[in-house]
Amino acid sequence: MVVQKNTEYDIEIDGMTHDGLGVGRIDNFTVFVEGAIRGEKVHVKIIKVTKSYAVGKLLKILEASSQRTEPFCPVYKRCGGCSLQHMSYEAQLEFKTNTVKDNITRIGKLENVTIHDTIGMEKPLRYRNKTQLPVAGTPARPLIGFFAKRSHDVIDIGSSNCGIQGEVSSEITEIIRSFISKHGISIYDEKNQVGIVRHIMTRVGFKTGEVMVVLVINAQDLPARKALVKELTSAIPQIKSIYLNINTKNTNVILGEKNIKIFGSDTITDYIGKYRFHISPLSFFQVNPVQTEVLYNKALEYAGLTGSETVFDLYCGIGTISLFLSEKAGKAYGVEVVEDAVRDARRNAEENGVNNVEFIAGEAETVIPEMYAGGARADVVVVDPPRKGCDERLLKTLVDMQPKRIVYVSCNPSTLARDLHYLDQNGYRTVEVQPVDMFPWTSHVECVIGMQRKDT
Repeated sequence: MVVQKNTEYDIEIDGMTHDGLGVGRIDNFTVFVEGAIRGEKVHVKIIKVTKSYAVGKLLKILEASSQRTEPFCPVYKRCGGCSLQHMSYEAQLEFKTNTVKDNITRIGKLENVTIHDTIGMEKPLRYRNKTQLPVAGTPARPLIGFFAKRSHDVIDIGSSNCGIQGEVSSEITEIIRSFISKHGISIYDEKNQVGIVRHIMTRVGFKTGEVMVVLVINAQDLPARKALVKELTSAIPQIKSIYLNINTKNTNVILGEKNIKIFGSDTITDYIGKYRFHISPLSFFQVNPVQTEVLYNKALEYAGLTGSETVFDLYCGIGTISLFLSEKAGKAYGVEVVEDAVRDARRNAEENGVNNVEFIAGEAETVIPEMYAGGARADVVVVDPPRKGCDERLLKTLVDMQPKRIVYVSCNPSTLARDLHYLDQNGYRTVEVQPVDMFPWTSHVECVIGMQRKDT
């Protein structure tokens, strides 16, 4: 049978992709179906056919999985913010564990590795301390929400009150929506690169209650900005900081490099464990503070520190993991490319009374080889790279340096597996992998990995 576009079929779903798509087959020809779950029988319409696979649109569920659940968000099927709300939370955790296992064995080619079940949340709602919402439409009818799947069409969340962001972020969104309409503030048009308002970003301290608002604009100033400050602060007194972020480039990058503070303090603060952190507009700070504490405690456990070790924390951000490590390390060095984050990290160390940590601004791929060439050595190295994983120059230097243990924190199982394979081939054994659910209702999963030198 030749699978044809615009033809309808009944198929059985026998697998899931790492993005959460159901996988079925028509005469051994692979079909991907969004919204379908392993074990289901579904009726689909083929909307795309290539030489090696087809894409089917789910029309009807003929036999539902016991893992299927009703999405709690009214715009879930159109919005690209979440992808797994049709699966029970327990099923999501199982899916994420299996995703990690598949990558470790298939890409990493590793065997005899202990891969634990994913650690989930007791209450997996309103977990985000940071939201970034694109703005589209017109001043008379602003659209504020998330991009639709695989597009830049904004799905307006309106009164649906997004279930993964905090309630105060929803309040801020509606105040700014009203402000745009009331004052006739133009909205950025991606195609023509005109208009002012591009994105709304909020950051919330879960333990302090402090709130930062950042309005991303395609201009050097915002009309009626004093009115915006008044409207926001009078309605939400816990707002401690308001910024304009200037982004006039034709880019998909949300934040520009220039920030103009128009109200309050330079930063807001929050706690992870006992440590207090200052957070600025451009700071990297994990978006799920509840699970971040779980993740960092596991990283500290895998580091196996006894009090005398020298530790390198690479891609350290504002020093969150570094401060956790400092408690049991002799000396810790944090390396981070974003200079604002390094300034925040130094301030965080000082205000927490931590004096055995030093922060260095620069790319880890450049700084660590230079430090190694200068005679620096580490007993334990922690890496927490971006989604692209570690540069091979960095991995080679770590292998040459021969720390006793490497702790790898990853947000991308496939690049993680690639890097673990390299380290495995060059003298390091992957001992344990602990997935942590930092992003409920999405297909993303964070992992912390403990590695040891094979000759120890």
